[in-house]
Amino acid sequence: MDTDVLISYLPGYAEAFFLTVRIGLIGIAISFVLGIVSAFCIYFKIPVLRRVFNAYIEIFRNTPLLVQLFFIYFGLPKIGIAISAEVCGALGLGLLGGSYMAEGFRSGLDAVALSQTESALALGMTKSGLFFHVILPEAFTLSVPAIVANVIFLLKETSVFSAISLMDLMFTAKDLIGLYYNTTEALFLLVVFYIVMLLPVSIIGGIVEKKVRYKMFGN
Repeated sequence: MDTDVLISYLPGYAEAFFLTVRIGLIGIAISFVLGIVSAFCIYFKIPVLRRVFNAYIEIFRNTPLLVQLFFIYFGLPKIGIAISAEVCGALGLGLLGGSYMAEGFRSGLDAVALSQTESALALGMTKSGLFFHVILPEAFTLSVPAIVANVIFLLKETSVFSAISLMDLMFTAKDLIGLYYNTTEALFLLVVFYIVMLLPVSIIGGIVEKKVRYKMFGN
């Protein structure tokens, strides 16, 4: 392990790290919006939209992100829609993540006990009040473990961005290995930067899970 090589590689990895995090966060934000909208349309059985979002979830959950990125980056220009690699990465990650987030949110909505809704209605609560003050908070709480797992999963999936020539962490590692053959140093820094990106998410997610579990169940 050559420390001089590690030090010389740090600026390139740092730049790739911030690019990866930025695109990852945008993709996760898109996935939250898509997931919530999809889950609500399916849960409330909205005509047409329910079928559309069910089809979307099945398609994107059962195809690899790499294939989706290729379709967006190389396929859309064939019909006159050209987008940058960064936009493609964020959009692909958001579409994939939305399909997983939708199932997480939907499972949370389905897990709300019927007795909770019946009790609220019996006390005279309106349907809108029931949704915003009973169903939604409890469903979100129950969905936290799935949300955290999906966020970590999506951040790890950014490793395929190199396939569309995005200078992410994986692209940087492969580029440096190809140029200088310092494989050990390049892969070591790749692991370190992924840990730096993912470990805080895992720790914070664990803390949030414990807090919401204590709030609901008292243990």
